[in-house]
Amino acid sequence: METSNSSSLQKSAEVENGEEFKVHVFSSSSQLLEKLHEKWNSGAEQTYPAMYSSTFGGIVLDRAMMVIPIDDHMVHRGHGVFDTAIILDGYLYELDVHLDRFLRSASKAKISSPFPRSTLRSILIQLTAASQCKKGTLRYWLSSGPGDFLLSPAGCPTSAFYAVVIKEDFSQCKEGVKVITSTIPMKSPQFATMKNVNYLPNVLSKMEAEEKGAFASIWVDDEGYVAEGPNVNVAFITHDKELILPVFDKILSGCTARRLFELAPRLVEQGRLKSARIANITADEAKSAAEMMYVGSTLPLLPIIEWDEKPIGEGTVGALTMALSDLLWDDMVAGPETQRFLVPYA
Repeated sequence: METSNSSSLQKSAEVENGEEFKVHVFSSSSQLLEKLHEKWNSGAEQTYPAMYSSTFGGIVLDRAMMVIPIDDHMVHRGHGVFDTAIILDGYLYELDVHLDRFLRSASKAKISSPFPRSTLRSILIQLTAASQCKKGTLRYWLSSGPGDFLLSPAGCPTSAFYAVVIKEDFSQCKEGVKVITSTIPMKSPQFATMKNVNYLPNVLSKMEAEEKGAFASIWVDDEGYVAEGPNVNVAFITHDKELILPVFDKILSGCTARRLFELAPRLVEQGRLKSARIANITADEAKSAAEMMYVGSTLPLLPIIEWDEKPIGEGTVGALTMALSDLLWDDMVAGPETQRFLVPYA
């Protein structure tokens, strides 16, 4: 048995050293394209129905061709920003709000757009129309562009704009989840307040929660104040029926969180909420709240019923959380023209 194991280990080492494994060399682009089609189009559902690339100069409907250059500085230096808009029932929800934040992020990251805002908007609308997708997400990126593998983007001829439509079947969240306090250091305010592609802390924070049997995590800053989740904002309902959203000075200013704050006064008028405010809230105060929720684009609210193995309120989904969720969901489904844009599908 030992001889057999030794032989297997030796053979594995030889393979790892490249003595047996032979890398295929594609002699033509047609061979490569055939292999890409084999990989991506083998009966699988077309999850990505359309992509736009400024390096191509147009829209791609073939998933096998939805690629970006390896020397793009967003790939090897993380020099890029992104944002997302929701597609629901053939409408783009809060496209302009997200696009404005996108350009603010680009400015902070010192990335100039290859197109004016109006052109970016037109591209995103045409891309969504070409995709024929009626429900999903529209994700888009600005990169300092392809050019070389150096640190500075000085050698990049131009910035690059990419966008993709993703089919997603999301619905209003009504079940509560468990969260933990993240031990992964949160980003500094300079980077947390721009929606950039450097998401490794966010990824590790989410993985940490999953490893502990929780849905996701909560970041608490050095002063003990609640910050945000790995890719969502958080909000709380106090026992006095106040809605509190953490201050956005050190975290990303969530478009959905901002919209929630605009809609919440409707519940105040009905006497169901006492008030709504944006304020610092300590982790201890937050854990003593009556209700707690994540706030994000596709949720739009996700009830949180347990934090660090302790129940929030009664440990059940709160009535006010769902009332706020209904407000946001109704806004997504049938809100005003300022929030929803009807996509001109062919």
